[in-house]
Amino acid sequence: MVQHVVAQNQTEQKISIVRKTKLNFLLWLPGDYKKEKQKTFPLLIFLHGSGERGDSLDLVKMHGPPSFVENRPDFPFITVSPQCPKGTRWNAEDLQVMLEKLITKYRIDPARIYLTGLSMGGFGTWAWACKNPDQFAAIAPVCGGGDVQFARELKNTPVWAFHGEADPVVPVKRTIEMVEAVNEKGGSARITLYPGIGHDSWVNAYNDPELYKWLLEHVRK
Repeated sequence: MVQHVVAQNQTEQKISIVRKTKLNFLLWLPGDYKKEKQKTFPLLIFLHGSGERGDSLDLVKMHGPPSFVENRPDFPFITVSPQCPKGTRWNAEDLQVMLEKLITKYRIDPARIYLTGLSMGGFGTWAWACKNPDQFAAIAPVCGGGDVQFARELKNTPVWAFHGEADPVVPVKRTIEMVEAVNEKGGSARITLYPGIGHDSWVNAYNDPELYKWLLEHVRK
């Protein structure tokens, strides 16, 4: 006896998936934030490296802007320094959710949002900016790297990248190839290479006052 099997059509279904990710962060407000209640401020987001992951925000204060802002009441940026949970890497989707919540809570100028990060945070800077190219007025990745196939997304985003030429951890070519790829697509990327400097090129980069002046020169249209 031959059995006839009736084909079933595929049906459209939906399921809601909610990511439950917690990001702790350090927040620093400029000295005149509370006084200038009608004023909006530029935002600088700093992404730390792999060694500062965990659940202690004191680790985030080791390098970059969070290491000095408490002694710089004149630092003009609202400064946000999230901490990546232990055993994970920066996730652009989670960071974007954080940013959107920050914009609703603080007097942030949406046209002056800047992104920087070192090592793992340098990779995170490239990745987040490539995924959300219209979000940032300018970015400054330090001793990181990215996926050159997405460099075209940054053709309208000013980039200033930094790297030590003697970096034994992240090869300097990772930054060079990203900068070249952005410029090949018609972008505006510049690079500063430090001769004889190893992986800790962030010391030179974040101690350079020209970096912060350069960031503020750029306003997203």
